[in-house]
Amino acid sequence: MIHYNNSLKEARALQAELNLQRANSAAIIQGDLLNITAIPHLLSETINHFGRLDVLINNASTYYPSEIGEIDEAKWQDLIGSNLKAPLFLSQAAAPELRKNYGCIVNITDMHVERPKKGYIIYSVAKAGLVTLTKSLAHELSPEVRVNAVAPGPVQWPEGNLEFNEIYRQRVINQTLLKRVGEAEDVAKAVKFLITDAPFITGHILAVDGGRSLNF
Repeated sequence: MIHYNNSLKEARALQAELNLQRANSAAIIQGDLLNITAIPHLLSETINHFGRLDVLINNASTYYPSEIGEIDEAKWQDLIGSNLKAPLFLSQAAAPELRKNYGCIVNITDMHVERPKKGYIIYSVAKAGLVTLTKSLAHELSPEVRVNAVAPGPVQWPEGNLEFNEIYRQRVINQTLLKRVGEAEDVAKAVKFLITDAPFITGHILAVDGGRSLNF
């Protein structure tokens, strides 16, 4: 099941791509994850459509600056809501079905949880919280459910952010040990590994950052 909030066009395109590879393997569902009362409906519709739930990937995220002096409650609610609150309540709602099926959860966090990005206070706090949530859920849902996270580095530049100009991008690339930017496929492969090929791994944060977290 592919969830979207406002990106209907993109969701339909991904659905079509996946269904071309395997007929009737993908469906889409709309929902605002900041509204936690809608979460049970998302889960029930998914289970009704496919008959079961084996995996939850918490990938939805909001990303923008929040500097001291410019932080307000709306930014806090938005950034914490999408990056931490939603994964918690989705995981809680999915837990009974995942336990029944010995499933797993994969959260998408960020390499900056170890070294917070300047000017992105709330985002950094939220993603750091998601790391702790990952480890806490690994405890809480064991032994039936494995819970891990992937921490991407420079994989995809944010759209419309003037901060990420060519000079900045080159500096980031130089900070990676592999001296290049990753691809979205690198993150997808890491997620797939944790789902299908890691039966004895839980509570782990897998860095997919070209070694940048070791070198900046």
